[in-house]
Amino acid sequence: MKKNILEYLEKSAQKYPDKTAFADENTSCTFKELECTGRKIGTALSRYIAPRNPIPIFMEKSVETIGAFMGAVYAGCFYVLIDTKQPASRLNQILDILKSEVIITSEKYLKDLEKLGFEGKVLMLSELNAVQEDPIILETIRNQAVDVDPLYGIFTSGSTGTPKGVVVGHRSVLDFIDCFTELFHITGEDVMGNQAPWDFDVSVKDIYSGLKTGATVQIIPKQLFSFPTKLIDFLIEREVTTLVWAVSALCIISTLNGFEYKVPEKINKILFSGESMPVKHLNIWKKYLPEAMYVNVYGPTEITCNCTYHIIDREYEPGENLPIGKPFPNEKVFLLDEEDREVTKPGEKGEICVSGTALSLGYYNNPEQTAKAFVQNPLNQSYLEPIYRTGDLAYYGEDGNLYFASRKDFQIKHMGHRIELGEIETALETVEGLGRSLCMYDEAKGKILAFYEGDLEKKQIVRAIGTRLPGFMIPNVFVKVEEFPLTKNGKIDRKKLEEAYESGNLTSLS
Repeated sequence: MKKNILEYLEKSAQKYPDKTAFADENTSCTFKELECTGRKIGTALSRYIAPRNPIPIFMEKSVETIGAFMGAVYAGCFYVLIDTKQPASRLNQILDILKSEVIITSEKYLKDLEKLGFEGKVLMLSELNAVQEDPIILETIRNQAVDVDPLYGIFTSGSTGTPKGVVVGHRSVLDFIDCFTELFHITGEDVMGNQAPWDFDVSVKDIYSGLKTGATVQIIPKQLFSFPTKLIDFLIEREVTTLVWAVSALCIISTLNGFEYKVPEKINKILFSGESMPVKHLNIWKKYLPEAMYVNVYGPTEITCNCTYHIIDREYEPGENLPIGKPFPNEKVFLLDEEDREVTKPGEKGEICVSGTALSLGYYNNPEQTAKAFVQNPLNQSYLEPIYRTGDLAYYGEDGNLYFASRKDFQIKHMGHRIELGEIETALETVEGLGRSLCMYDEAKGKILAFYEGDLEKKQIVRAIGTRLPGFMIPNVFVKVEEFPLTKNGKIDRKKLEEAYESGNLTSLS
């Protein structure tokens, strides 16, 4: 029985020592090289930090970065990629939560890191990689490891304005990736085209599918997603066969008529998630790549990537809702109503709940939020059965499949990211000259709306909150209101606000 993801790497290094494991725009590494790099960095890290601690890595995704990830794992620790492009205030929040004594970076990002004022020890990747591996130390670390040890941390948006660090263990990833690669026939013959950022859990499927099967992972430069023709050239040149992409990334090619330029004909598997796939765009992809397998996958970070899937098996018309399907093997997915009764009748909505080894280890250094989201299954009073309450509402179709309906709260999916509107509202509260503010989401248009009282212009507000929020969380539309409508309880009347916005009659609110 496997109990550590390093077994994926070591097996592939033995089977495909000279095969390219990861490649980016500038360089590549073989499976054997990646193993050697990981062992050297792991040895070096063991001098600074004990197992089961977080190791933040302040870098962008690259071949170098995957070496740092594996080094952290060889040290018995878990890695957390720190996005160098996010605002300093948010990054400092993350580092405060992690309370790590060390951070890894490279020369390229050192100046940016210095601006954060990190007080622990800064470890340069080049120096770590220059250390000779110590097999005895590495074996000692591995021998004390267990399969529920943490593997990585990913920070998601938090409703109170503070990010939440989801920690995922080895066992969860092993169970999921074993099923994922088998279900979708990912093998050593495949080439994964990695689109997702490495602080976004979609990337976990690329990284570990490659390590398990011996498939090559081609890291697609971010800038190519602004140039569909160059992106397609890259997919063709690198002979990519498998795309595990956010919906928004797939829509870039279909929106800008990329296939009229060239068709990357080797692509035979296309898996999408993050938000609802518009059927119009799905059909464009199917028109040009009719033989490919198309899969709609669903699931939040807290349950290790995905908990349901649906292989597209028929034609859909624009306006139809694609199923999110059925549970992955070894995952229990069910619906609960507001009284915590199970919903099984077709058409009736309930909250999606998940149990099984796929569940993450909770939120790092945040027992309050962990206890709120990971709870005992109310349908089982006989033994301990933790479940994760997703906050997503769904229903069963007559075909037995699950269909996504909406969010239960004010959390949204936007540009592939899960965002708490409360975090945006918290940032708006800090802007001088703004009165009250409230955020909503126009799902049909895929736009975040910010309503506010005050005399500031959009540019001024964007400039102010841009120091606190990443770009994908900045509202697309700003609506100035003279006075918010209130409910009888004195709360902002969201329904009335929404109606006024949809009717274009916001002046009636003043």
